[in-house]
Amino acid sequence: QLARIQTDSVVGMLRELYPDLCFEIAVAMSTTGDKILDTALSKIGEKSLFTKELENALERNEVDLVVHSLKDLPTSLPPGFTIGAVCKRENPLDAVVFHPKNCGKTLSLLPEKSVIGTSSLRRAAQLKKKFPQLEFRDIRGNLNTRLKKLDEKEDFSAIILAAAGLKRMGWENRIGQLLSPEDCLYAVGQGALAVEVRAKDQEILNMVSALHDADTVLCCIAERAFMKRLEGGCSVPVAVNTMLKDGQLYLTGAVYSLDGSDSLKETMQTSVNYPQQNEDGPNDDVQHVGITAKNVPGQAQEAAENLGVELASLLLSKGAKHILSVARQLNDAR
Repeated sequence: QLARIQTDSVVGMLRELYPDLCFEIAVAMSTTGDKILDTALSKIGEKSLFTKELENALERNEVDLVVHSLKDLPTSLPPGFTIGAVCKRENPLDAVVFHPKNCGKTLSLLPEKSVIGTSSLRRAAQLKKKFPQLEFRDIRGNLNTRLKKLDEKEDFSAIILAAAGLKRMGWENRIGQLLSPEDCLYAVGQGALAVEVRAKDQEILNMVSALHDADTVLCCIAERAFMKRLEGGCSVPVAVNTMLKDGQLYLTGAVYSLDGSDSLKETMQTSVNYPQQNEDGPNDDVQHVGITAKNVPGQAQEAAENLGVELASLLLSKGAKHILSVARQLNDAR
């Protein structure tokens, strides 16, 4: 349902921009990540859990564009594909949804040993450290399934979800607590929608590029470059927080051990205040961590990518590789 709502919203924007074109939502398909619901995401070990089947349809020209949650897209796309648009980001923070009996509480007010559901190693690692009195357990399934598991059983006192998904579903009233970046840094690309297209399809690329939100593009390029340099994925706890203010891009990035006891966190900034230049010719198709954004200044995109790489390099120089490889091994052994 959420995937459909997200697709409808993108198609709605395109229809407004191009009233003469016909947009048909041709296919609703399940992906590997949707089908395997009895295994933690971090254990399935497939890089493109939610994307591979959709990319096959794109490759076969069955569809011309695919709408994804950006956080589901790997930092390296298969050859021949690109992210042609990154739409304006919804609130990227994580949200706590409480069991009806805990309505009005916050995580710190829950009784000791209360069980919190999350399928994210990133969320669990940060929240275990902050709330050692709580227990964290895997919960899988789409938003409807997870909320049903929460409400109809007594297994969980609360679950953690992305605020953006709840908002898009019209369930904002279920958010009992928004986790600030001090409580829980969010996932790379969280809250942003991406439109994936064939890299060589100039017509489609030009069409969807009107949907780019420049600030979101720059924040997400920095985040994705950070993740890529760390070689992170959903099998390790990597988290970020970005802010763009007065032409300065601020990126906070962190890595955690699985129980959150070991962590590294740093913040860096760079100027992204560059004018748009007419970059005709081959430069048009320069990708930055899988994103092609013709209408965002190329120098600004480069600066954002460099910021992500430099922040990751700083953490690696302080021992991030060890923290992540131990986290990966422990997760594989679970």
